[in-house]
Amino acid sequence: MELQKNFFFVFLFISLTYSTSVVDFCVADLKLPSGPAGYPCRNPADLTVDDFTFSGLATPGNGSNIFKLGISEAFDVTFPAVNGLGISVLRADLGVGGVVPLHSHRVTELIYMVEGSMITGFINTDNKPYFKTLNKGDIMIIPQGSYHFSVNNGTTPAVATATFNSANPGIHIATLSIAANNLPTDLIQKITLLDTNQIHELKKIFGGTN
Repeated sequence: MELQKNFFFVFLFISLTYSTSVVDFCVADLKLPSGPAGYPCRNPADLTVDDFTFSGLATPGNGSNIFKLGISEAFDVTFPAVNGLGISVLRADLGVGGVVPLHSHRVTELIYMVEGSMITGFINTDNKPYFKTLNKGDIMIIPQGSYHFSVNNGTTPAVATATFNSANPGIHIATLSIAANNLPTDLIQKITLLDTNQIHELKKIFGGTN
């Protein structure tokens, strides 16, 4: 009985300690710089229900680019309410033949197919590919850090959402990493085995130099 009593008081102490040190939410104050833990919090007294809703995914993103890909994001910088909550979402619109180029995130991703179809896959660290055609209602998990891609192989536009276990998942696009900066062409040729003319063409498209 004494042991049970002591356990109860320890549990009560821990509960009270944590309940007074953890906040319910931390809507980002975008006027202040972000740190490793996210943005500083706005004053809860100044918040309304509108701070916790977002309509930015209602319309397609701009798909007038070489990938025929439009992206609308509900990350901390566009939807400050997700700051510190470990979650975010985006909408991807792919025109016919559209592509989500090979890229990675620092967190895990869950894809949900809303309309149309697309081949989606990832490549794990032993270079084994996992890919499949996703149709309306299908979901696919993309493990943290894996290079992954999508291609609209259907005859109609495709719409998908991607949910992340981070308020800002980051993105690392392979093509832009080599062609959208001043990395020297001869060095790119050595590390990729791409033809010099191909590298120059990619740099022209994505704004790279050198």
